[in-house]
Amino acid sequence: MRAAVYRRFGGPDTVGVEEIPRPSVGPDDVLIRVQASTVSAADHRARSREVPRGLGLLAATGIGLLRPKRRVLGMDAAGVVEAIGRNVTRFAPGDEVIAMLGADFGGHAEYARIRSDGAIALKPRTMTFEDAVTLVFGGLTARGFLRQAHLVPGATVLVNGASGAVGTAVVQLAEHAGGRVTAVCSGPNRELVTSLGADRVIDHTTEDFTAERAGYDVIVDCVGNAPYERAGPLLRPGGALLLVVADLPAILRAPVRSRRSGHRVTADGGKPTADDLAFLVALAEAGAYRAVRDRTFDLAEIVEAHRYVDTGHKRGNVVLRLTGGPGSTTSSIQHHSREAAS
Repeated sequence: MRAAVYRRFGGPDTVGVEEIPRPSVGPDDVLIRVQASTVSAADHRARSREVPRGLGLLAATGIGLLRPKRRVLGMDAAGVVEAIGRNVTRFAPGDEVIAMLGADFGGHAEYARIRSDGAIALKPRTMTFEDAVTLVFGGLTARGFLRQAHLVPGATVLVNGASGAVGTAVVQLAEHAGGRVTAVCSGPNRELVTSLGADRVIDHTTEDFTAERAGYDVIVDCVGNAPYERAGPLLRPGGALLLVVADLPAILRAPVRSRRSGHRVTADGGKPTADDLAFLVALAEAGAYRAVRDRTFDLAEIVEAHRYVDTGHKRGNVVLRLTGGPGSTTSSIQHHSREAAS
């Protein structure tokens, strides 16, 4: 099968398309013929080994110390079930699915393997593969963190980094739960986040949201520049600070902050499940969750895809198209698509 492979850490040019063996199928496995994956911030961190302060050694245990442990990146996949193990009963060949591969990676290949008890679900019937895969990485991360905040209708939610893959998912899920959402992003992304449900937008290029006096029930930091020292004073009593991106000091201090402040401070979004994914699928099929796709690249353009993600300016998701499939994009919100630019 064709796959995007990297054999050393570094820049986008370390990734190239190669022919490698298909994954074998164990008794509890599902083999997916991948149609689409995303190139995410997690792929950038794994490939470059640029991780938040203090997490270098911890990251090495997962992605490798001197060379990559897993040579095919891609934490998510959308595709068609090719084969199943003898113990698998939930899925059958031909099923259209989406899956979170997580730290096992492998989505940037024509075939990917996942255990049948992992985060895998039938894809939304209303979405193409390219749109459906955008639910996985950002959507599951957002759901995992927001679940810990116990949102109630009318809760005030600030999303720092609201225009990225996780941020756009947080905005939508918080709005769906009845939250009043303030989105922090750059000015050009105002229309995007407003269309997703943000009630108010703060342009971080002209205003520091931590300098305002407003109080919030929940603050979600998807950037990594709003630790408790900066964001804590904005939290209402009993509020929650959800650190999607955090360095080691912030992670270690989170439990202490929680005990001493009465706020919920956490950098752990929990383990995603099939039920979480099914929840997102149901929202998408009901029209309550929209795919946000910035650009779409073919596998042969994997280096260009990594270069674009490395700029740090993607809006929503960058999709990698593996083996073709339906080309309709009517259910997604797209910005600066390669198709439109060509």
